[in-house]
Amino acid sequence: MGLKHGKYVYIKRPDGFYVKVRVLNIRFGKKTEQGDISNPSRYIVTGYKTKTPPLTGVVVSEEALPEETKKIVESI
Repeated sequence: MGLKHGKYVYIKRPDGFYVKVRVLNIRFGKKTEQGDISNPSRYIVTGYKTKTPPLTGVVVSEEALPEETKKIVESI
């Protein structure tokens, strides 16, 4: 399953799970982010939780997210 050219990222949680999140007008690359990452309305949490993300998927730490989005990711 593809990840649609950087439109989806996986958020690493402290308990070892990864949550799939759709990002709007933000592209997370290997070294830099492009776009306003502090705006919580740009993140849509899909509710998909897994132990192992895809090999080609972009993994972002939970600390890089806004507070409102962190609360949603923790609740899943």
